Amino acid sequence: MRWTVATGVERIEEAFRGDAPRILGAVTRYTGDLLLAEDAVQEAFERALALASEGRAPTNPAAWITTVARRIAVDAVRKDQTTSRALPALAAEARRTADLPMPDSVFEFSGDERLELILLLCHPDLAEEARVALALHFVCGVPTKEVAAAFLVQESAMAARLTRAKRRIHDSGIRFTIDDASAVSERFADALTTIYLLYTVGHAAPDGRVRADAIDIAADAHRLRPDEPEAAGLLALLLLTEARQSSRLSPEGDFMTLAEADRSRWDQRMIAAGERVAVTALAGRGRFGLQAGIAGLHTTARSWESTDWPAIARLYDRLIEVWPSPAAQLGRVVARGYSPDVGPEAALAELDSIPAAFTGALAPQSFAVRGDLARLGDDLPTAVDAYRRAIALEPNARVQRFLRRRVEELGGSE
Repeated sequence: MRWTVATGVERIEEAFRGDAPRILGAVTRYTGDLLLAEDAVQEAFERALALASEGRAPTNPAAWITTVARRIAVDAVRKDQTTSRALPALAAEARRTADLPMPDSVFEFSGDERLELILLLCHPDLAEEARVALALHFVCGVPTKEVAAAFLVQESAMAARLTRAKRRIHDSGIRFTIDDASAVSERFADALTTIYLLYTVGHAAPDGRVRADAIDIAADAHRLRPDEPEAAGLLALLLLTEARQSSRLSPEGDFMTLAEADRSRWDQRMIAAGERVAVTALAGRGRFGLQAGIAGLHTTARSWESTDWPAIARLYDRLIEVWPSPAAQLGRVVARGYSPDVGPEAALAELDSIPAAFTGALAPQSFAVRGDLARLGDDLPTAVDAYRRAIALEPNARVQRFLRRRVEELGGSE
């Protein structure tokens, strides 16, 4: 076996791939300005690469780049009177350190950098979609092209959206710091939702990196607010959902339902961790706590046939009380359709009474559920028609293949 030592350039590239969000978060915390921090970090990486090309690469690139980026930001404020007025604390720092050389000591990460970025991006002037797009790009390091693909838009359009969103944060004059408890409280619920949406968007990524990032940040949020039931609920929900990921796809890469899943492949340690956190979360009766309870009932069932559907339906009843969304209503319909005390015919009627289910992003899933309920009730023509409608609206090619398989199984054709 041959062992190789990473070159300076390789160490810097590794820092960019693995630590760029933490570096940006740390510098943003220091500057109070995302745009300034982004420019400073980019320049610091360029300086590190220049040193590496001369054989003088820093031994700890991430910490060195963070320290240098902070000093670059100070220099920028010193030179720009407009920025000085917008960032008085940093301007004061610039005056104090005007004649100091680059410090020998290097920055140490606190562990909150990515969470703080999420909280920063939960700006009151930004829509939910903009927050998630910015988080994918800055917090998870997803390239703009891939962010655009996740939102089904052109790369140029997404680049423009990201730029507008950054500028809106900058121009608002609202500064955020994680040390401000009231500011954290004001944004915390939105931050949890953003982390959850990061995880759901991460399903489209083949390597699971975005999902792993979302789980790590959810753990940070739970650590920051250990007595907040919804922070516990989000972490439990993501752990219990991620524990089933190994059986989500077939060996051929096709989508698998819970009914088809090989439960022996589920991550039992992750399930146990999720259950421990879910106990605290359920007591809060919040959205994520209740969703964690639902995920727990699915995950702990020994088989699809032994799933406690009436209990799941009851949890959905409570969920709709605190989060009356079409998605929650759709989940309740599914649970009631499989419950022996309700059944598919009654559940199908309930589904058709939710007009919002068949419009917007939820429409493909709603038509697929309509097909499942009709198939369960032996109404095969209705099932085939519903699956075909779902296929026509579904943007995910893997899910399309799964739905076509359903149609073929029922004797239909595509």
